[in-house]
Amino acid sequence: MSAAYWRRAMNTGLAAAARPLPLPKSMASMAPAATAPLDPYAQSDAPRWLKFLWQHLSARHVFVLAFVLIYPFVATPFFTFQIAGQALALGLIALSLTFLGGYGGMISLAQMTVAGIAGYLVSVLGPSAQTISLGWPWWVVIPFALSISVVCATLIGWLSVRTEGIYTIMITLAIGVAFYYLVLQNYSVFNGFQGFQKVYPPTVAGIDWRDPRAFYFLALALSLAAYLLVKWVVRAPFGVALQGVRDNPRRMEALGFHVVAHRVAAYALAGLIAAVGGVLFTWYNGLISPNSVSTGWMINILVIAVLGGMRHPIGAFIGAIVFVLLQTFAIDVIDRERFNLVIGVVFLAIVLFSPDGLLGLWSKLRQRFGPEAIRRP
Repeated sequence: MSAAYWRRAMNTGLAAAARPLPLPKSMASMAPAATAPLDPYAQSDAPRWLKFLWQHLSARHVFVLAFVLIYPFVATPFFTFQIAGQALALGLIALSLTFLGGYGGMISLAQMTVAGIAGYLVSVLGPSAQTISLGWPWWVVIPFALSISVVCATLIGWLSVRTEGIYTIMITLAIGVAFYYLVLQNYSVFNGFQGFQKVYPPTVAGIDWRDPRAFYFLALALSLAAYLLVKWVVRAPFGVALQGVRDNPRRMEALGFHVVAHRVAAYALAGLIAAVGGVLFTWYNGLISPNSVSTGWMINILVIAVLGGMRHPIGAFIGAIVFVLLQTFAIDVIDRERFNLVIGVVFLAIVLFSPDGLLGLWSKLRQRFGPEAIRRP
């Protein structure tokens, strides 16, 4: 036999193998229609954000959304403002660290510093109880504060992304400590150890955003926007490349990706989220001082992110809720001065039993005691 005959025979066999086998007549009616799309928005001209929501929205998300919308109408002002409002503000700052650590592989202790820069800029440029404040209108102060904070976060990232592991942590910690002593010792701009008092959100459209319910909905809207932004970014080409840089930077660089540029851009985006959280946290407290950007708060943000789970954006808010509840009610069990002991014990227990935080612990419990485990032989 000639070589041409064998070549034709092999090509015919491959073509036959590639053709799908016909279904029996009894099963033909059960086969799904090939032209029926599973996603009704897949072939439509709907916006991308609507397709994203349709693909990722579940009954669990609808229940949580309904709960957070109804919550301020059934809860007391104390739980609405002191618990939920504070947790949402801290959750935003922790979300910036979760994005950097979980998807970029970069642990930064300077996220509270970026939030403090935004808070100080709002206090210095906007109205406050101190005479050194410039008293600019809020619609000028807030964009300016957020822009400067993003620039500072970009510079911090540019300085720290060339290192990895403990060196990145030490560089960001050094930057945070330097900013703490700057605001502590400077009186002409930052008012020294006293800081700024009576830094309240503005009254817009006749709404006093200092009101517990109004502040809660403002913090909820910004938190939801930041959460959806992170969920969208990590699925976008930039987010996928960033996760590749996290896993194997040398391979990504060999493929033509600019590793340093991706990391610095991640710092800039995380800085924007932290800055929004910093403005909200300053408005919640009604003041800002060097204690607001101390090493204690830098560590607290790390604890919040680890408690919830570094690989889950929603974990930042869960960790913030647990942290605020412990901070508020731990004094009923032990002295206020020993609150850090309680946080340390909870943090140690979570790290030992669930390195992925509370969400990781919940996943383990579901796998072990959930309906799937019961049905398993």
